[in-house]
Amino acid sequence: MASSSRFFVLLAGLMGAAGVALAAAATHAGAPELLNPASNMLLFHAAALLALALGGASPLLLLAGGGTLLLGTVLFSGDLALRALAGVRAFPMAAPAGGMLMILGWLVTGFCGLFHRR
Repeated sequence: MASSSRFFVLLAGLMGAAGVALAAAATHAGAPELLNPASNMLLFHAAALLALALGGASPLLLLAGGGTLLLGTVLFSGDLALRALAGVRAFPMAAPAGGMLMILGWLVTGFCGLFHRR
C-alpha cells in the first residue's frame, strides 16, 4: 500500500472514531440537533475515504476527491461540534463551506471514475 493510501486509511479511522464519539456525546451530553448530523457526516465520509484508499484509487483521486471529502467533513462536523459542545463557531460559514467541499469531493470522485483509464 502506498504511503498516501496508508495516510488516508489513518485519517478514515480517526474520522470514524470521532463520528462514534460525537454520536455518544449527542446521546449523553445533549445537543443532538447539531451532534447527530456531525456524527453522521464523519461516519459516512470515513467509509468513503477508506474505500478510496483501500480500493487502489489513483494518487490524484485520493488527493482531489479524498482530500476534498476530508477537508469538507472536518469543517462541517467540526463547526457543528464546536457549536454544540463549546458554544462557539469555527468561523463564519464554516459548516456551509464544509458542505460545499463535501459536494465537490463527491463530484470530483465521480468525474475521476468517468475518466478513469485502465
